[in-house]
Amino acid sequence: MATSSKAKKKTVRLASGLKRARQDVALNAANTSLRSKFRTVVKNVVKVVATGDKAKAAETFKSAQRVIDSVADKGVYHKNKAARLKSRLSAKVKALSLSAPA
Repeated sequence: MATSSKAKKKTVRLASGLKRARQDVALNAANTSLRSKFRTVVKNVVKVVATGDKAKAAETFKSAQRVIDSVADKGVYHKNKAARLKSRLSAKVKALSLSAPA
């Protein structure tokens, strides 16, 4: 639930406060973009696992790990949440490899 830029906020009068308000708009947009990217890569891995393609699932998971770590390093999501999610995705990919031997 991102806040709307049209939301009524208390007017800031100090120069430092005005600057902070301008920065917050840019930071909010950047964080929203990173959250979206994070969710997208997770969904992509889950979709590929559902298809049952082992090689593609492993490849997609490998590229998703980079994004997940990057977002966690920037503090958008907590590092433990990122680790937990990577662990769960890894387990799904490994289960796929074990359940369908080639």
